[in-house]
Amino acid sequence: MKQQDAIKIFEDKKVRALWDVQLEKWYFSVIDVIQALTNGNRPRKYWSDLKSKLKKEGSELSENIGHLKMAAEDGKMRATDVADAEQLFASSNPFHPSVERSLQ
Repeated sequence: MKQQDAIKIFEDKKVRALWDVQLEKWYFSVIDVIQALTNGNRPRKYWSDLKSKLKKEGSELSENIGHLKMAAEDGKMRATDVADAEQLFASSNPFHPSVERSLQ
């Protein structure tokens, strides 16, 4: 899979993103999106709790989330949960009402 790295800015927050040339779609770091939308100080905990809640409700969203290596703050490439825009729209209610508008 050929990819291009990018940093997207959402409300002055950085969101790591990868463009998949073959599939022609963006993949966004779920943790970064949560951090940008909730302004919380524990986005990993928020995502963990949300995945558990979605699983209990019968949602398959968390099972369909991909994993890609992205540059971490320390510069190392680390695997992180990623979602495309469609997946983020499906889960936007728990995050922030403007997520759909901002990712288009």
